[in-house]
Amino acid sequence: MTIESPGELWKDYELIDSGNFEKLERFGRYYLSRPEPKALWDKTLSEKEWNGMTHVRFKAGAGFGKAGKEDSGTWERLRKMDDQWAIRYRGEQKGLEFSLRLGLTAFKHVGVFPEQAPNWEYIYRQTSALADKAKETAQGQAGASARPKVLNLFAYTGAASLAAKAAGADVTHLDSVRQVVTWARNNMEISGYDNIRWIIEDAMKFARREARRGNVYQGIILDPPAYGHGPDGEKWKLDECLNDLLKCVNEILAPADSFMVLNLYSNGYSAVLGETLVKQAFCLKTGYRTLDCGELVLRDGFGKNLPLSIFVRLCR
Repeated sequence: MTIESPGELWKDYELIDSGNFEKLERFGRYYLSRPEPKALWDKTLSEKEWNGMTHVRFKAGAGFGKAGKEDSGTWERLRKMDDQWAIRYRGEQKGLEFSLRLGLTAFKHVGVFPEQAPNWEYIYRQTSALADKAKETAQGQAGASARPKVLNLFAYTGAASLAAKAAGADVTHLDSVRQVVTWARNNMEISGYDNIRWIIEDAMKFARREARRGNVYQGIILDPPAYGHGPDGEKWKLDECLNDLLKCVNEILAPADSFMVLNLYSNGYSAVLGETLVKQAFCLKTGYRTLDCGELVLRDGFGKNLPLSIFVRLCR
């Protein structure tokens, strides 16, 4: 099991401090203070120092912490700032660059989960290798595709989709919320990319239909929420659906020269749990070349590691 965090080349994001159930972050030129239930320790900065840096603070609402309403609340402005602004991700690998529009939503989210940067690096690296191999195959076989197909489920505002696109993939981006798909499309445009396929649908329904049609992908990314709703009101509870979803995704992941990334935020899920789920769903018949699991953390300016999600990465 490994512990990973964003690389030093990403200058538009920084976790300044964490503690007392909050985190202070810099996104571009703005500093945001948000609740963080995993920051059990004390802050290093004083409240005066913390507030002196903060442009806007998220205040939790009455539903905060309840199933399906974990992140509801309002923003309190302490200093003047824009409602929307853009940051640039510059990765550790040459060619991995894209832009993300951020904004103050009705929830505590702003349009990006910074701890996911190591997953973006992995997606870019794996997709680039598949794209290079596809080009070699296409040169020797008439009609062969020169681009690997990558499916991003629960794709939110599309950072992982852009990482795959930057590496040369044909990308299908799926989310059940129309507004975030529109947001993702805007991120594609300001990043200078095009031709991502946009799908607004329930992830399980889509995966099952693709399996019936015999469609396969060389890369599949899953970042499911603990709770949610499909576009037609379908209720989503991760504990009840995850095992079936993984088995369904296994049917549409190419049996060779392919990869899968699973990211889980739910409190109580461990990397070992995720690894066991993936082994049972993906590896009993086809096996794998590599299978890695671990935690994604953000390290604040005082060396405190804030664990935010677990990952499992499979390579066939």
